[in-house]
Amino acid sequence: MSTLLPFAASDMPLAFTPPADPDDAYENRLHIPNADKHLSAWPVDAAAFRDRHPDSDCDRSYGAGERAAYDLFLPNGGLEAAPGVVAFVHGGYWVALSKDDVSHLAGGMLARGWAVAMIGYRLAPQARIADITGEIAAAVTALGEVGTGPLRLAGHSAGGHLVTRMMCRDVTLGSAALERLDRVVSISGLHDLRPLRALAKNDLWRLDDAESAQESPVLQTPRQNIDLVCVAGAEERPEFIRQNALLPLAWQGLGIPGYGQLLAGHNHFTIIETMTDPQSQLCELIATPLD
Repeated sequence: MSTLLPFAASDMPLAFTPPADPDDAYENRLHIPNADKHLSAWPVDAAAFRDRHPDSDCDRSYGAGERAAYDLFLPNGGLEAAPGVVAFVHGGYWVALSKDDVSHLAGGMLARGWAVAMIGYRLAPQARIADITGEIAAAVTALGEVGTGPLRLAGHSAGGHLVTRMMCRDVTLGSAALERLDRVVSISGLHDLRPLRALAKNDLWRLDDAESAQESPVLQTPRQNIDLVCVAGAEERPEFIRQNALLPLAWQGLGIPGYGQLLAGHNHFTIIETMTDPQSQLCELIATPLD
């Protein structure tokens, strides 16, 4: 298989052909060994993690409805000792999973001393993707009043879309959150939703031309003075690798310091599991200076 190097000289034109089967192009479970084992283990690991942290502050409401809540995990020394707050938004294609399935992913950043908030939100088809964006904005606004120091966002897959939407100027955030937000990390994120209109799952999302454009970070104007990090597994589906590279390139031209990386040996599920390891590259990208 040839490697596409769009920024290198070539003696022949490179072909950038659309996927023959859009549904398959965005399908992870059928192409990842033991995918269901990963997904079935997460709720078990998450529950065990919560049992080990009985001092956590779970189900803090940020809006109306049962899912409009976040869990706050505190490091040794409590909120006052934390250098800042990391807010995590789970994936699941906007139609699956919950904050209760991913609590254990707070482990790495918690071990590094950060406070970690795991954000819940309504799912499609009960909520449109634009509605979910509004819910995450309300959660981030609420977290702007929690603790001190930097506020950093990380999200996986659909969650990567949602956290990068918080960098877009058309999304309203509270003043405290805006003052503290200094980095957004999209993990295997989806940054252009227009291709998703062709997928069978759009029966649940109900994306039309207007909403798919509005909800595509790549088509929006970003806020300044916030680092953008887009990271994915090198063994992801080609469309996820393309989506990962797309946003830093687009926003680079708008004055945003963007960073992109593919992690060797990781796929769509194993990459996010490295958030349990405080020494992982993923935790480094969230926590440490990028210059």
